[in-house]
This record gives sequence, structure tokens and C-alpha cells, in this order.
Amino acid sequence: MNKLFSSLRPEPVWAHFSTLCEIPRASLHEAALIGYLLDWAGRLGINAVVDGAGNLLLKKPASPGFEEAPGVILQGHLDMVCQSNAATAHDFLRDSLPVEVRDGWVIAPLTTLGADNGIGVALALAALEDETLLHPALEVLLTVNEESGMDGARALAPGTLHGKMLINLDTEEWGHFYLGCAGGVDVEVERVCQQQVLPQGYVIHQLGISGLLGGHSGIDIHLGRANAIRLLAAILRDLSARVDLRLIAMHGGTARNAIPREAYVIFALPAGVELAAMLQFWQDEWRMQYAAEPVSVTMVCLESSTVQADALFAIDNAERDRLLSYIDTAANGVAQVSDEFAEVVDTSDNLGVVSLALGRFQATFKVRSLKDERGARLADQLVEQAVAAGLQGRQQGAYPGWTPNPRSALLRLCQQVYTAEFGQPAGLQVIHAGLECGLLAASHPHLDMISFGPDIRGAHAPGERVEIASVARCWTLLKAVLEALARNR
Repeated sequence: MNKLFSSLRPEPVWAHFSTLCEIPRASLHEAALIGYLLDWAGRLGINAVVDGAGNLLLKKPASPGFEEAPGVILQGHLDMVCQSNAATAHDFLRDSLPVEVRDGWVIAPLTTLGADNGIGVALALAALEDETLLHPALEVLLTVNEESGMDGARALAPGTLHGKMLINLDTEEWGHFYLGCAGGVDVEVERVCQQQVLPQGYVIHQLGISGLLGGHSGIDIHLGRANAIRLLAAILRDLSARVDLRLIAMHGGTARNAIPREAYVIFALPAGVELAAMLQFWQDEWRMQYAAEPVSVTMVCLESSTVQADALFAIDNAERDRLLSYIDTAANGVAQVSDEFAEVVDTSDNLGVVSLALGRFQATFKVRSLKDERGARLADQLVEQAVAAGLQGRQQGAYPGWTPNPRSALLRLCQQVYTAEFGQPAGLQVIHAGLECGLLAASHPHLDMISFGPDIRGAHAPGERVEIASVARCWTLLKAVLEALARNR
């Protein structure tokens, strides 16, 4: 175990999380971690198999005397969102995560931490290896590629899981039981733009916007955080109205489920155009507008003499106006607040990634909704907006939401256990993010499900952190719930 974690409690949970910080586990690259866990399970005599979708399933018989209790499934996902700022040299396919302990939190100051969902995985693994724990028959389902497509849960074969109840360990606010979540769908937009050779006498510039907070495109979408892609489009539209800006290339964001923190553009202007005053105006405006965010919008613009030959072509100005107008006006952010759950977003979308290279433009939106039909309408709207602007749009990767069941027997038992352990009732909540529970309910409709987890802040962005004390409380709750389920035959 990394010595950083050696003093943290509960030791079994942090030991597993330490391993998860050491072994890279980007979406679609979970094989090394699965190989390690197969060896670990073999050493402990825990039955472990990898299904046809690549998910890892681990099973342990009930504690002696509790064989008749209904089986329980603990569920989480192995992969993590991989985000770092452009100035951070970190290879998520090879490097261990740079972590620190600060003021009661474990934090990755320069990258994402992967507490989403590494802590949930660590809790489940610790439960499997604890020989003192009283529990029903345990199944642990650890899925793959949750963050970029929910492929593991989507492809789980009906009948794979045999337990009657499922505890998802992938939520991020201690003190609440979650009993519903948003569904989602991706919208992909693209266009191949006409290009022109740059006129003589034009100077190439590279402009970057950085320093934004970013965040989770579901959990943080209601905060109205600055989207670097939208800021970039706004300033490019303003410059284009003043001078003959020739758009060459652009890139913003790295994941459709993360609010973009950085965006970059290469463009050309007639020689002699002075940019400093215009850029300073926009930077001052944005710093005032987003003063509540604990970061500072930063713009850097440089003349470039080292641009590739293909950058001597720019899209024509009609194409430029088409793209910038679309980026600037397409739906983005909260579309509707829930009419059933107070202060919960019902439907939203996030413009997560854009790119323009060699004349090909692509953009990706993440749509979420507590009501599948509302999410579908918003996705249709985004496609219609794209078509109206002369772009192509399509939907893909749809997954259902998880419909709340307030009469859940598992919820009732968990509430009783929580009150007994902590002296107060737990809150009930639905989450405007995609848990795998909706897909698992589709393939295994008999399951009674609930979700809980520790306090995690800044998921999907550098600086992600998890509170140490809340991890300990989660471990206490999980053990108590499993024992209560074993005894409650």
C-alpha cells in the first residue's frame, strides 16, 4: 500500500483504493486492473469470472448460518474519467495517480482522482475479504467502460445476477440514499467544411482559454460554470465581426460528460491587427461574470511561426460563421428543473467536446434527464438545430434512467440501519447523473436497488477529492446493512 494511505481508516478500504490509484484504469483500458483482481480473488478463494462484456463478477457464499437469506449484489465500475490540465504531463495509460492528503480529504490536485468509482470498488472488495463480516451470499459486479458508454452494464446478459437486492456504490454525497437517476444519450454533430488557402499578408495566432473549474456534466450542471468551448465561440464571433478572421483549427474539452475547462484555436488575421485590448476586455468580462468560481479565466494568445503546412488552409468565412453561431447558440446547460424532486435538475445537456481539423468539424453533447422522453426531446432538438444550421447530427449510446421506488423493502431496511448507526435519518435523493441501475433494471427487472456513497467533490475534473471520514462512515453502514440483510430472512 502507498504509505500515503497507511494511516487512513478503514485500512482495508484504503488499501484497495491505493491499488486502484497505482494501476491505470481509463475507460476501455481496464484489463490490467482486472488481471490483478483475478489474481487477488484466486489467492483468497473467491470465485471470479469475466463475462462476455468484460465485466468482473466475484462471488462469496453466505456466512455460516445465513445461507437462506436472499443474496445481495454490490455494484460499481472499474474505469475512471481521465482529466488533467494541458500543462500537466500525466499519461493515464501508464502513470499512477499523483495523490495527496489535505485537511481530511484525499485529493489528486493535478488530475482526476478516480474516487468515482474507485471508492465504491474498494468498499466492495473490502467486504469480500472481511472474514468477520456477517453477510448473505455476496455477488460483486464491477463493470467496464461506464464513463464513456456504460458498455459493461449495457451488455450484461439477463440472468447473470442471482441476488435479490443490489447496492450500487457510485453516488457522491454522504447522508443520502439514492433511489433514482437520470438516463442519457449522446448527440454527435459534424460537418466537412470548405477550405481556402490563406491570403498573403495574414499572421497566424494561437489562442487558448484555460483556468476554468469544469466539473461533472450532471452533478455540477446547475452551477452554471463557465464552458470553455462557449467562451471561445463568443470571442471568435466578436473578433470575426471586427476583423477578417480566418478560422484554421480548434479544440475544446476532452469528455462529453465533463464541463470543458480549456479550449484552443488557431486562426489568422491581417498583419497589423492589434488583439491585446480586445482580448483583455473579454478576459475582464469573464472574470467578473464567473467571479464566484474559485478559479480565474486565463487567455493566452501568441503569434505562431511553427504551424504545420496544412494550417495554411482555413475554412471559408461562411463556414466559420455557421460553426461559431451553432456553438454559441445550441442548447447547453439546464433545460428543466424537476417538478417532483426539490432543487434537482430534470433535464440538461453539456457541450463537452469540439474539434476542427483539416476542415472537419465535430461536436459532442451529453444529454441527461430523469424522464427518458424529455431527454429524447432535447436530443431531437439538438439534432434539429444542427440540421437547421447545415450540419449533420445523430444520437447514440442512449441508456434509461432508474425510476424511483419509494416502497422499496431494501430502502426501508437501509433507513432503519442508518438511523440506528448514526442517530438521525438519512436523506432521500435522486441524482442528475447516469448510474448503471437503469440498465441493470432492464436486464434484471426483479432487483430491488439502492445507492449510497461518501462525499466526493470535483468528480470528472482535476482536483477531485474524497472525504476520509465519510469513507469510514460508508464502511460502517455497508457492514451494518449486510449484517441486517443476513439476519432479516
